[in-house]
Amino acid sequence: MTRVLILGANGQLARNTTKLLLERTDVDLTLYLRRASRLTNHNPNRITIVEGDVLDPVTLRNAMQGQDIVYANLAGDMATQARSIIDAMHAAGLKRLVFISSMGIYGEVPGERYRSILDPYRNSAALIEQSDLDYTILRPGWFTHAPEGPYRTTQKGQPFEGHEIALDSLSALVAKIVITPNLYVRNSIGVSDG
Repeated sequence: MTRVLILGANGQLARNTTKLLLERTDVDLTLYLRRASRLTNHNPNRITIVEGDVLDPVTLRNAMQGQDIVYANLAGDMATQARSIIDAMHAAGLKRLVFISSMGIYGEVPGERYRSILDPYRNSAALIEQSDLDYTILRPGWFTHAPEGPYRTTQKGQPFEGHEIALDSLSALVAKIVITPNLYVRNSIGVSDG
């Protein structure tokens, strides 16, 4: 059984990925969010809901106990959140992190010049890349509600292709990484529709 801690569990991508992961029988989930009342636990045998802020080190460390993978889907002061996650993972003895960022953080989108709006994503990715964690940073295009379909990935340093990704396709990739722990380790991957 793979135990996954989902940080920012009420986000659109996290909720969508949770549904997909629950289709598998070999995954247990801990859903971590600031207001637990926003979620209903339809499967208490496989889901634990924890109310907490990523910036609360004690609650975060406690939630990480016994987990195999941390999947972070956050917004806001992402650099401070990334530092908190890295510290808590060290304290809990965890290594595997899947972290959602954004396309454009390396200036890799041809013809686009994203400025300060991407600083939180850029700064958090830099901290994670400097850590000793077994991270995968995913840099998706803009989410669409198109049906799941093929997607393409690009490595850090390659031009980003496209501008969009179907939400279901991105959730499928997150689920694939969760169940294939060595996939894309210590990589920053751009993701867009294929």
